[in-house]
Amino acid sequence: MQAEKQYIDLYRQTHSMIAQHSAAVMNSVRKSAFEDFQRLGFPTEKVERYRYTDIPALFEPDYGLNINRLQIPVDPYKAFKCAVPNLSTLLYFVVNDGFYSKEQPKGSIPEGVIIGSLKEAAEKNPECIAAYYAKVAKSSEDGITALNTMLAQDGIYVYVPKNVKVDKAVQIINILRSDVDLMVNRRVLIVVEEGAEIKLLFCDHTIDGKRFLTTQVVEAFVADNASLDIYCMEETHAKNVRVSNVYIDQQANSRVNHNVITLHNGVTRNRTDLILNGEGAECNLSGCVIADKHQHVDNNTLIDHRAPHCTSNELYKYVLEDNAVGAFAGRILVEKEAQRTISNERNQNLCVTNSARMFSQPMLEIYADDVKCSHGSTVGQLNDAALFYMQQRGISRKEAKLLLKFAFINEVIDQMSLKPLCDRLHYLVEQRFRGQFNYCEGCNLCK
Repeated sequence: MQAEKQYIDLYRQTHSMIAQHSAAVMNSVRKSAFEDFQRLGFPTEKVERYRYTDIPALFEPDYGLNINRLQIPVDPYKAFKCAVPNLSTLLYFVVNDGFYSKEQPKGSIPEGVIIGSLKEAAEKNPECIAAYYAKVAKSSEDGITALNTMLAQDGIYVYVPKNVKVDKAVQIINILRSDVDLMVNRRVLIVVEEGAEIKLLFCDHTIDGKRFLTTQVVEAFVADNASLDIYCMEETHAKNVRVSNVYIDQQANSRVNHNVITLHNGVTRNRTDLILNGEGAECNLSGCVIADKHQHVDNNTLIDHRAPHCTSNELYKYVLEDNAVGAFAGRILVEKEAQRTISNERNQNLCVTNSARMFSQPMLEIYADDVKCSHGSTVGQLNDAALFYMQQRGISRKEAKLLLKFAFINEVIDQMSLKPLCDRLHYLVEQRFRGQFNYCEGCNLCK
């Protein structure tokens, strides 16, 4: 319990300071989350959902925390300039784990829509936040969620009122900035009311070359006939550790698209739990991972079908080179009441080098008797016949490998409904395969 001890001692010594710089709603669940963390600790590889990542080892190093909420010397609007063609977004920033409120985007949002600091929203409208905060992300069931709940002081709140459609995509840049090794505990709460629609693009970037450890808990509530698209793109560096838990609650006839894109990282562990609570709900989960050197990417998903006539589709693809390690575990749970469920799950992977490793575990657990469900997994290498065919037509072996990898990963990108992002990702993925990193003109985040 050595890894847990430093966080237990930290909370005991600083819980009053943590609460002082947060909101009452968030503070109301800290004590119970702390008790849950003491009981659960960090999940080990003996826990089924964490068997492919050594979580305690990630948390053993001594990281600093900005408990007193000191101002971080960065102006993200000057540091970040996106040159993505045709991707006209409403741009917001989260610096480490705090919403950047000194300057707001120039574009306007529809009346009633709220995009801002979770702490400030909890202070202004405590009853609204209390109705959702920590309700689907239960600290009693997961040690990482418990740790985040007991330490998180701010984050971002997204609220879309009934029947309101946000036409422009909302882009939220998570910037990691510090002069010392830093732990960041970020919270995200998304509420999409009946008939509402919104598209969210989260981009993770680092400014400094320090070691960062990020825990992130996202809670999303999607009401009847509502629509939510979430795109999460990570372009950090090899010293970055990211542990993210996403919990989504869907009601009747709602639609959710959740997409994870890992282009560069150190160690990444993504957990996605999606509950289909209403009849006719639909969800689409997808992910593409490109990893090399000693990068580690672990995606773990659960789609829980609790209502009849629901549909889920899941597709994750990995391209691994050098000594990279990838893991995917996806569980589809169809409960007894979820008759006429349609569910498809695929995980396809390329290990380009012999030293790359991939762990794949697609699972179906079905208790209803009128369903159409399928799942499958493949792990292979580049097709020698295809390589030979292209070389016979004057394409170099190096370029032929790149084209095959590019074609393999494109299936995931082409499914994304935010087309300007698709176009940009095609370019970024090609650059990534070529060992190049593209920087938007004038942007200082990734350099």
